[in-house]
This record gives sequence, C-alpha cells and structure tokens, in this order.
Amino acid sequence: MCGIVGAVSTRNIVPILVQGLQRLEYRGYDSCGVAVYADGLKRARSVSRVAELMEQVDAEKIAGGTGIAHTRWATHGAPAVHNAHPHFSHGPGADAATGAGRIALVHNGIIENHDELRAALQAKGYKFNSQTDTEVIAHLVDSLYEGDLFEAVKAAIVQLHGAYAIAVFCKDEPHRVVGARAGSPLVLGVGKDENFLASDAMALAGVTDQIVYLEEGDVVDLQLGRYWIVDRNHKPVQRPVKTVQAHSGAAELGPYRHYMQKEIFEQPRAIADTLQGVESVMPELFGDGAYKVFKEIDSVLILACGTSYYAGCTAKYWLESIAKIPTQVEIASEYRYRDSVPNPKSLVVTISQSGETADTIAALKHAREQGMEHTLTVCNVSTSAMVRECKLAYLTHAGVEIGVASTKAFTTQLAGLFLLTLALAQVKGRLTESQEAQHLKAMRHLPNALQAVLALEPQVISWAEDFANKENALFLGRGLHYPIALEGALKLKEITYIHAEAYAAGELKHGPLALVTSEMPVVTVAPNDALLEKLKSNMQEVRARGGVLYVLADADSHIESSEGIHVIRMPEHYGPLSPLLHVVPLQLLAYHTALARGTDVDKPRNLAKSVTVE
Repeated sequence: MCGIVGAVSTRNIVPILVQGLQRLEYRGYDSCGVAVYADGLKRARSVSRVAELMEQVDAEKIAGGTGIAHTRWATHGAPAVHNAHPHFSHGPGADAATGAGRIALVHNGIIENHDELRAALQAKGYKFNSQTDTEVIAHLVDSLYEGDLFEAVKAAIVQLHGAYAIAVFCKDEPHRVVGARAGSPLVLGVGKDENFLASDAMALAGVTDQIVYLEEGDVVDLQLGRYWIVDRNHKPVQRPVKTVQAHSGAAELGPYRHYMQKEIFEQPRAIADTLQGVESVMPELFGDGAYKVFKEIDSVLILACGTSYYAGCTAKYWLESIAKIPTQVEIASEYRYRDSVPNPKSLVVTISQSGETADTIAALKHAREQGMEHTLTVCNVSTSAMVRECKLAYLTHAGVEIGVASTKAFTTQLAGLFLLTLALAQVKGRLTESQEAQHLKAMRHLPNALQAVLALEPQVISWAEDFANKENALFLGRGLHYPIALEGALKLKEITYIHAEAYAAGELKHGPLALVTSEMPVVTVAPNDALLEKLKSNMQEVRARGGVLYVLADADSHIESSEGIHVIRMPEHYGPLSPLLHVVPLQLLAYHTALARGTDVDKPRNLAKSVTVE
C-alpha cells in the first residue's frame, strides 16, 4: 500500500527518494510527496504521479542530504494536497512566514486514537491543516521534543494505538532520521557514510543491498555512518544485516500494453519456476520439521484476504477430497475479531502475495495466541513478514507482480497449495505411488496447458466487446470451480468497475435468478466433471429467463454455441488442476473489457497492491 523512503547522507538524496517512490508505484497511491532539510524544512506534494512530483522538485530546486518521501493511499481524509505526506508540525514556535514547525513525518498505517490525541494537541495550541491521523503524530512528536528526536519518537509511540511505520526528521538535528514500526513493515538500508529507511527493500534497489528487517516495536536512529535500534521495550538490540538483491525497478513491458497483460502471459513461466526442483512429493518442500508437523495435525485452517482467500477456498476442495483433512477457510479480517474454537492440532496456513498483508498477519498472530503453533505460509516474497512469522513456508516464484489485480500470484499460489495437499496426503497415507506420479505428471504439464489456454485470447476479446457496455455481470461455478467464479467476478469488478457477483450455480434459484435479464451476462465455468449435468440445468434456468450465457466449456462437455449461448472451448480437461486453467480466460476477459472501457488497468481507482492497513 503506502510507500516510505527516507535517507541521511552527505549527498543530495532527493533523486534517491523519488526513484524509491517510483519503484513502489505499483502498490497503488493517490498522492505523493517529499520533504528535505535545506536550511529548514522544504517540501513538495502532489495528487498526480511521482513523475509530476519530480518536475515540481526540479522546478523548486529542492535538494538536501536528509529527507523523507511517501506515496499515500487515502484512509483519513480525501486525496488532496493538504492531506498528502510528508506532514509538518504546526505548533507553538512555528515559523511565522511558512507556518512550518520543526518536525517532518511520513506514516503508513492507521492510528485508532487520533481523535483523542488531536483534541489534546489542539488544547496545547497545535493547528491542524489536514484530516489525516498522520498529522497528529507529527504534532505529538513536536510536543515531546526536548532536543533529542530519538527520545521524542520513543515517547510518542507509547501513546499511539493502532498500526504504524513512520519516518521522522527534525530541522534542529539536520543529519538524523528516526523510524519506528508496529503492524506495518519498515526496513533499514545500510550504506557507507549514509543510511536509509523504506517500507520495502525494493525501494532501495541500486542504492544498497544491505538490508535490516526491523521487527515489531523497533525504533531505529539513522545518522551519518551509524545507526542503532531499540526493541519494543526500548532496549538496545542487534538485528541481522541481510544481503538482498531487490528488483532494480519496474519490469520492462516488452510487447505488452500493460503489466497485467504481461503477468497473465507470464503464468506458464511462473508455474514452471514455482515447481522447479520438485521431483517428488516431500514434506521437506515446506521446510525443516514439516514431516513432524504434518504427522501431528488433524485439520487445516486457511487465513487469507481477497484473491488469496479464493485460492484458499479452492485448496479446501483439494485438501478434503485428496488428503481427507477437514479444512476451514477464513477471511483474515473476520477471523481475527470473532470468537472461534481453537484446535492446537490444526495447521494454520496463511496465503499472501506480498507477505505483508496486515489483516492476514494479525489473524496469524491471533491464531498463535490461541495456542495454534503449527504455522505455514504460501507466499511470493522470501523476505516478508509472513515468511518470518511462520515456522514453515512454500515460496511461489511468480516474480514481481506490478498490476494491482493479481494474476500470476494466484495461479502460483494454487500450485503451491496443490503440492501441500499432496504432501499432507502422503504423510497421512492417503496417496499411493501411482497417484503421486499421475499428479506430478499433470503439474509438470501445466506450463504447456496454460500456453494452450492463452491462445484463446482472440475469442475472449470477442466476449469483452459484449461486456464493455454492461454494468452488471453474474458468474457461476460449481464445486471446485465455484471459487474460480468468485475470482473471475473479482477481477472484472477490480479493473472494469462493472458490478459483478459470483454464485455457486445451485444457489441460482434461491435468489440471484431474479437479477437475470438479457442485459445481465452470465459467465459459467463448465468443466466436464461430476457436476456438469447439474450445471447444464442451471444454465437452462438462465436461458429460460432470457439471460445470455458465456460458457468456458471443456472439449468433451457437449455444450455448443447457439442463440444466447457463447462458448469458448477449453483445450483439455485437467481434472483436479482444472481451476488453474479455467481462471486464465476470466483474467483475460477482465483485462480486455477494461481495455475497451478505457480504465486504468494496472492502477485501478481506490485500490492498492499490498494492503498494509486494516
């Protein structure tokens, strides 16, 4: 979500700050800004893109060796310049000409007690120029400042309730930046005679590869050539320095018009990379000690959000039908706040592209607090908080995913979850050697099978032309493909802004059928499985009401195109792995419909790539 970059150096760090923001643009944002020390506090902010911010910085000749920068995704206050970060303090003793105080601050997260703090600070004479919770922190630090910024920040965060990653500097200590984190990620970049802060190591690619991952409650003091860290109890602590080869910038688009299109077409490669080295089904694929854990557990609890949640819903079918293990799938933001019945013998599986999803991390911690210590994550980022928090992990190798609407991350998650299913089935004695060989053969063939599905793009474009002028759509699936219908509807609504819903097709007559008209396209996922005949009956219910069907059918499903029925024939039936193939045309449908409607495909409105706030 929001991006933070900060630096202390003897050189002009403004280009580094702005380039860092550019590397984080893919996460989504609605405003951006930079502030530096240059004989006082200097700042530029914009509700446009980072490129426009750079033009503003150049025009105003903003330069300095100490500074912070930020991309904001609005939570408190509308996307507007006065709400954009960095925020300055405006208290007693502020500069009479500019109104600026001595503190500059950027913040990711949400401060839950900001109203209470705001009232107390206003009573002390502080003036607020924004609706943000972030400005409250800047004033709070200023109110506690007595000549030592590190001490002021430590005192301030004790009063904060909620999640935060902050970077702060003070005009009275021009070669110092202080950072702190609780609930939002923050990393320290170690340089020679200079140090850096960022919400993601990617922001520092090309600047330093020496990264310190700050832990929950840490406060870090950056100065020229040195830094130190205290933990949540404000005790000095050493954190390991890791060499991280972060991605050095946005991937080249090549022949593609958008990153989402590129990432859809990268899925054969991503699946191949995710399965590289998997010669047999072994618990050790998930980490040391996995066999013992898999032997002990008697159920699975999956925690995830958004697209990752739908991957978990798909995995539930696999885990219960192949491994015969009872499985629950919970929306992380719901699970963490409801009363549930903990099972210490349950394997808690988190799923996340970024590994920094705030609700999923909080749900994981909640599960552990209830005594569920067997934890595993399926994640795309090896250095993420999720990987560090879980005892076991399976790393997908989707590569950097820039488009906000997840595609290759989803299919690689499914691949990892299918492997988990096989490993659990094997340990429980429910997978024969011939079954293992059959499943592995099918998995190795996935890249070729996906290539064949991608060749259907021209037919999907024809569908997209019909969808472009619609404002509502319905998606249907049954069994294993119901979550794929859910994912298809999510993709359409994310990037086209068409209202889309998905239902288990058997539920059609229990309410959704009332929505069906000739103006409501109905997308149906129709593999040739045990539920096909039931699904055909549901399709007839749609046609009888004048609904128009768009059907993804396997070659041998005996569903033909006719009036009101548009069929795209899938190349082959793929058994349990069919969801990985059927989701791809739905991704393409969303992409090409968005293209026809002229929406911002890679950065849809109101959304962010990595959701690091609650």
